Formats: sequence, C-alpha cells, structure tokens
Amino acid sequence: MTRTESPTPPTDYRLLMPEGWFRILLDPDQRDRSVDALVERQFRGIDNAPHLKEELRDDLRRRAAKAYRGGGIELFLSLQAVGPFTVPASLLVTLAPLRHAEPLPPEDLARTLAEDAEATADGSGNAGTPVPEIAVEELTAGTAVRVRRLTRQPGENGPDAPHAAHASVSVEYHFPVPGTTAYLLLTFSTPLEPIADAMAGLFDAIAGSLTWTE
Repeated sequence: MTRTESPTPPTDYRLLMPEGWFRILLDPDQRDRSVDALVERQFRGIDNAPHLKEELRDDLRRRAAKAYRGGGIELFLSLQAVGPFTVPASLLVTLAPLRHAEPLPPEDLARTLAEDAEATADGSGNAGTPVPEIAVEELTAGTAVRVRRLTRQPGENGPDAPHAAHASVSVEYHFPVPGTTAYLLLTFSTPLEPIADAMAGLFDAIAGSLTWTE
C-alpha cells in the first residue's frame, strides 16, 4: 500500500462474547423481536408476573430506542449467573461518525478526551471526582483509545452523604474504522464497583477480540 492509498472500509465487525450475554439488535425493524425474545427467556416458566414482564419489556424498548438514536448498533446484556444472582453488565456498540475531512488519529482523540476530562473535573467543584484512565492500546483490530471511568452515584440519603454513595464502572474502547473518519465505540458498564477490576478484565478481553470483516 502506498502512502496515498487508504485501506478499504470493512463491511462489518466480529466480537467474541462470553456465554450468558444476550444480544439486542437496535435497528427498528429488528428491535422488538430481540427485546421480546429476551423477555420471554427471562420469564420462562413464570406465569404469575404479567405486570413485571411488561415493565421489563417497556424498559428494554426505551433503552434500545434511546441507544439507537445515539448511533447504537447493538446492545449486549449480561445474563451470567453466580449462584442465585445475575451479574449486571452491558455493552453498547455505537458507530460515531466524526466531523473531520481526514481521519482523527487515536493519539489525538486520547489527548482531546484527557483535556475534556480535566476541564470537567476542574469545573465540577468536586475535588473527589474520579479522573478517568485514558490510554492508547494496540489490539487485533488496530490502535484504540481505552477510557476507564468511575462514576459516583448518590446513595439513598442523597448526594451530600458520600458514605451512602456507590459507583458504577465503565470501560470505553474507541476504534477508528479503517478507510473512514468514523469510530466504532464499545461502551461497557457495570454497577459492581467491588469487582471492578475483574469486570474490566472481561471487558478488555471482549474488546481485544474485535476484528474487521470485508
């Protein structure tokens, strides 16, 4: 390939997901079928909770519609169980076209994200606001920007009671799409701060499995 040539844009991508994750297609023509399939799976063998079943269906449809409006392609929800508990986690895959005539290098994106995070922290007036971890990594699908965030959530006693607060953890991977100015964004999240490192390791493994297809 000469310097003046650009790589051919991929037609799709592949991800290796662990067992126990359910895929919801966000395209309006497929969304309802995906949501209905998940709801039926979760309530299999349960016939005495129609109200809860419809609440879950409505909530998933709202989440899916919101994700699609933001450029979402597909949403994965964890149904993995540890004993009687389901491990809550999600992955949203989004195509993010950038308004640049030329592709934005990952290093420049990382620098911009770091500057934005610093400005947000300085302007928040909260010295305890966690600063996201931002790094540029080499993965199978190419160079990507990894962002790990810890977001404090107010507890039951309100935002002025730090001891009652908890935190959600998110890991973002920004992959430049070859031959385009767009980025493919993988946004992982979990509300389980106590096992954040283990969940982040799982998220990293999933992101590392991304490959482009022609």
